[in-house]
Amino acid sequence: MAMKQQLMIVLVVYAWSVASDVSHLVNQQHQEKHSPANPYVFSYQAGRAPGHVDRQHTEVSDGSGVIRGAFSYVDPKNQVRTVQYVADENGFHPQLSHQLEDSAAVKAAKRRHFEAYNRIAQEHASHTPGQASLAAAPHASAAVAHATQKHLNAFERIAAEHAAIGAQQEAQRLALAAQSVHGEVEDGQYHP
Repeated sequence: MAMKQQLMIVLVVYAWSVASDVSHLVNQQHQEKHSPANPYVFSYQAGRAPGHVDRQHTEVSDGSGVIRGAFSYVDPKNQVRTVQYVADENGFHPQLSHQLEDSAAVKAAKRRHFEAYNRIAQEHASHTPGQASLAAAPHASAAVAHATQKHLNAFERIAAEHAAIGAQQEAQRLALAAQSVHGEVEDGQYHP
């Protein structure tokens, strides 16, 4: 057991010594100078079988921070898909060569969303702006009404206690101010 403890202590001390000396990394980061971007061009093609290209990528940078490129791949339905893009200070802007199709689940979710949206829009269109429908307004359950009343009662009790404490402190302040006429209190502070 003592051997395991000694080994653990040695490992902890070693890990601490290695982790604590990172100053050379921080200094290297501050010493690196950022050089202006250089123009570049790269391109590659690849395939899963010899002589069969199923993906390719080409990218060009003019050195001003604007990057243009395109990549193609073969999707699971054996359709060639191409994405052309521009990346600049405003973000990444892709253009697809094909229209994406929604799955059956996505189509059903969109249909339910638009049905609910249209129903709510019609309900709101039939009301005067600025007035909520009483039928659609939320109603408190008995438990919520009880908890609300309990909260309001506690709030009123605490507010009354705070008012009494404030009145008591004001009375003490006025008493001390009256004593200041005799020179025992200055500026609201007691001086013996």
